[in-house]
Amino acid sequence: MEAASRLTRCQSLLLPLILTVSVVSALELSSRLMTYVLEEFGEAAHQRLENWQRLHALAANAPTDRQLRLVNSFFNRVTFVSDIRHWGQEDYWATPVELLTTNGGDCEDFSIAKYLTLRAMGVPDDQLRIIYVKALELNQAHMVLAWYKTPDSDPLILDNLINDIKPASQRNDLEPVYSFNGEGLWLNRTSGDNARIGDARKLEHWRDLNDRLTEALRP
Repeated sequence: MEAASRLTRCQSLLLPLILTVSVVSALELSSRLMTYVLEEFGEAAHQRLENWQRLHALAANAPTDRQLRLVNSFFNRVTFVSDIRHWGQEDYWATPVELLTTNGGDCEDFSIAKYLTLRAMGVPDDQLRIIYVKALELNQAHMVLAWYKTPDSDPLILDNLINDIKPASQRNDLEPVYSFNGEGLWLNRTSGDNARIGDARKLEHWRDLNDRLTEALRP
């Protein structure tokens, strides 16, 4: 019941949220949203959202490597909680506001929040990909965010499992399966290259997240 109640209350967080998945130009949270969070979730939740906005203001014009470090460190402080325990669903992709307000989420939520925050800071979409991987040491599915300096470069991996940002070539514990961003969806091949297989909206949970955020922006 607690998870179901949390999910119901968090649906209201979408209404005043000025943040889309495909096009992110600024991180703006309305006073109506901030008041709602303060009244419904308390001072600590309100403070986390304020800190998120301060992070954006602090790092928006910083070098990319500093943006990566700050964003990775900021979200890795959030508590890891499984979807079934936190939301009462097997797989739920939360918005950054839901993640921070409830101070809990899983690897998908961390990766999405980092992706959207970096996009809001001006990092180009073609330099970012959310990657679905197999965490070999844990023997389970996992998700991370990758930053590519160039299309063919060894990407840096932002991961909630570790705070250090390392090149993918040094993350032998991760086996990529597919990746996506606001522009496309790629399948990882055993040869090491990636084959584009269409649009990210093929992914049901990504499509649902987009639709929820788009609905929030309608007048």
